[in-house]
Formats: sequence, structure tokens, C-alpha cells
Amino acid sequence: MKISRICQPLAGTILVGAACLSCAKKEARKPYNILFIMTDDHTAQMMSCYDTRYMETPNLDRIARDGVRFTNSFVANSLSGPSRACMITGKHSCGNLFYDNTTCVFDNSQQTFPKLLRKAGYETAVIGKWHLESLPTGFDYWQIVPGQGEYYNPGFITMDNDTIVKQGYLTNIITDDAIDWMENGRDRDKPFCLLVHHKAIHRNWMADTTHLNLYEDRTIPVPETFYDDYEGRPAAAAQEMSIDKDMDLVYDLKLFGTGMDSRLMGSYMYNVDRMKPDERAAWDRFYGKIADDFMERGLSGKELAEWKFDRYMKDYMKVVHSLDNNVGRLLDYLEEKGLLDNTLVVYTSDQGFYMGEHGWFDKRFMYEESFRTPLIMRLPDGFTRRGDITEMVQNIDYAPTFLELAGADVPEDMHGVSLVPLLKGEKPEGWRESLYYHFYEYPAEHMVKRHYGVRNDRYKLIHFYNDIDCWELYDLENDPHELHNLYDDPAYSVQVAMMKDELRKLQEQYDDPARFSWHI
Repeated sequence: MKISRICQPLAGTILVGAACLSCAKKEARKPYNILFIMTDDHTAQMMSCYDTRYMETPNLDRIARDGVRFTNSFVANSLSGPSRACMITGKHSCGNLFYDNTTCVFDNSQQTFPKLLRKAGYETAVIGKWHLESLPTGFDYWQIVPGQGEYYNPGFITMDNDTIVKQGYLTNIITDDAIDWMENGRDRDKPFCLLVHHKAIHRNWMADTTHLNLYEDRTIPVPETFYDDYEGRPAAAAQEMSIDKDMDLVYDLKLFGTGMDSRLMGSYMYNVDRMKPDERAAWDRFYGKIADDFMERGLSGKELAEWKFDRYMKDYMKVVHSLDNNVGRLLDYLEEKGLLDNTLVVYTSDQGFYMGEHGWFDKRFMYEESFRTPLIMRLPDGFTRRGDITEMVQNIDYAPTFLELAGADVPEDMHGVSLVPLLKGEKPEGWRESLYYHFYEYPAEHMVKRHYGVRNDRYKLIHFYNDIDCWELYDLENDPHELHNLYDDPAYSVQVAMMKDELRKLQEQYDDPARFSWHI
């Protein structure tokens, strides 16, 4: 009633008008919602807003077009579980203690941004892939896939700790459930933070059977580093993630029924046996023809390696296509319900991925293709920034960003920094000039050696350790593909010393015990 009396047409109209304007602004200043979409192993090369060589992603491009694209976005540990732990805690692996996928269980009692958002009045939910071994905490609602999840007719763990099976293709189901929660499950009196976490585009790249024929007419050139010989880089030579040598013809490339042996046959059969009869029939028809053609060709050597690359790329692209369609469904829902302009929409992946660069698939290395990760955001009303953001950012920055956007305090022990100033178009003084990385999972699948390193805007220094002691330095300006290790080149001794100083500084800043394991 006070507002009504103030706004009555009395003398002092200007003052009254100002008061009414102030009331309107307060009414319009609702807390922002957050929709955080994260995929698995989706690399920037396979998003047309970053790279137009391979495929089109119109709905992801829509986010970038209507918002911002980060051109120097990186992870802290290029592996699914650890990367997710870094994201949700705002801390490097040495701070959240989830180092790898094989030995660690995430301590779900520790501080996470969903818990802090709940304290700030948000309703929080996560739907899809979790992959942290312990169950989610800090969420009003959650429903997650066990482990990696299955593409077809997948299981889900519910808040009742039951595992249920849902019919359909996983990417579609996760989106269905996300829309259903926004429509029917949330408290509409609260702002929400919804994490939509997809299994896609994780190995072994099983497409929706309605999309199996896509991209079959494409000619996909191999990357210029496909035949990398790893000279001067013993750790790169020691990996087991080569398309030529390590990509499985049955599990990865679906050539079942050709009489070929596979150590992953059981995993392949587990996946295809989940399909409904019509799905399995479509699958067998499509891949049966490819298998017959493969056997007739009798490929070997270079021809076989490039054939495997071509099949890998096409399967990967089909899974991306489903993902892109489902991102479009989420955007359409928000727009239809009048939520889009009050919601920060974030799209990223848990790391980058090798699409044949250096002859590889998978991730793990600190080399650019897997160290980088895509990051695009559609900004809500009040943020006018558009286009590219070139500052170096890392996935430890997501947590403080969401907290500042929500008006919550950012804990001092978080390693990341809020990106909100960048979203406002500001140029913060003292923005980071280098990034720290640490990968721990060895010995394990793909046999990538343990390593840590530092990157600035020109140079990258990496130390491989444990059962190896090897340093690498790259001049990213003159050698963007990281083919020439300059560590032992006397002409770069000053740069080596400078980067070691920066590495030591970051290890001390983040309190990584690795700082005690080497000497300058």
C-alpha cells in the first residue's frame, strides 16, 4: 500500500516518478537462473562456432552468436572425473583430492558451488553423468547415470538410491528429464541452477540409430600431424591411444561379426544388447554393410589407419549431431517459457579431445587439443558483452563465476576466479598470465605418463615424471602443433628458466605437493 500511495499523481511529480522507476527496477532485478550444459570429450574442433572444417552445430553456434565465445579456455586435468571435481569445487585436483578415475572417490562432504548456491536461496539439480564415484550432495534433485552411462536404454540412479532403466537414447532422455524438472519439478519461487551433464560424446561414439546415415558422403582429410613421429618427445611416443595401433575394430568401429578378435568384445556386446529389437536391426544393417566392405578391401598400413580415422570421425560427428539438437531443445524451452533472458546458459565439455591430431584419439595430455576445452555462454539481460573473450580461463573458474552471478560470496580457498567481470566487458587488472595443469592417472588406460606444466600466452613447459624424467618446452607462436621440443636448445635457456619460475610459483600458490619433487 505504501508504494501505491507514493505513486499517486501528487505535487512533486518528478520525485514520484523516480520512486516508481526505482520500484520497477527492483521488481525486474530477479536473481539469474543458471543452466550449465556439460558434455564429455567434446572438443572445439567439432563445433562450427570454433572450427568449420568438419561439421555444423547450429544450436551451439546459436549460444555463441547470442553471447560470448572464450577462445582461450582450458582445463586443469584432462580426464573426466578429475575435471568434474575441479569444476564443481573451483579447485585444482591437489585441492579437491580427486586425482584420477581409477583410485579416487570424491569426498562429497567438501565445499562445492551447488551447496553454496543452495545457501544463497537457489534450487539446484543435476541430471545425467556424474562420474565421481560417490553420490551427489548439495542438490535439491539429482538423477545420474552409473559410471559412464550407456547410450541405449540406460540405467539411472535415483535419489532413492534405486537404479531404474529408461527406454530411448541417452542424450534425448537427459534432455527430456531436464525439461521435465524445469517444467514440473522445481520451486518456481526460487532461482535455479540446473546441471545437464551428458555422456555424449564419450567413447565408443554410439549414434542414435535415426542418424546412422549422416555424414557418410563426407570426405574427411587427415590432420597434418596425423603421422607425427614423436621425435624428441618420449612421453608422446609411449602412449596407447593411437588410431592406427590402439583403436579397436569391434568396440570402437563396430565391426562385429567379421570374425575379428577383440579384448573389448564383452563391452561392445553389453552396449548393443541393450538395444530394442528395431534399434538393433537398424544398427546391424548399417554396420554389417561397413564390415562386409572392410573385409573385401583387406586394408593394411597407411590405408587401414586412414580408414579407421574416417570411421571414427563420422561416428563422433553423428553423436555430436544428437547433442546439438538437444541443446536446441533446451534453448527453445527457455525461450518459450520466457526464461531465456533471465538465464545464464553455459556450454562446455570436461576437456578437449584428439580428432586424429598426432595420430590420436582420447585426451589426457597437456598438449593443446586436450588441454583446451570449448566454452560458450548466452548471457542474460544486463550483460551486453558479445563476441570473443580472449583472456585465459580455466574450468576452476566456473564455480566462482556462478557464485558471483548469484550474489553469493566466493570462498577464499577456491583456486578459480570469477569470469563475471569479463562477461561485463571489463578488463580486470592483474588477470592471470599463466595456467597450471596436472595429470596423475598412470599407469592406466592409454598409458599417458604423469605430468604437470605451465602455459602462458606463448610458451608451454611440461614435466613428465614418475617412471620418466622428461621436460618439454614449446614455442606456441612458432610451433602451434607442438612438434619441436626446445627444452635442451641453448637458445631457449632463458625461456626455460622463466617458465620454471612460473611453474614453481603456481605450484606454491595452489599448494601442490609436486613442488617438492623437482629442483630448478
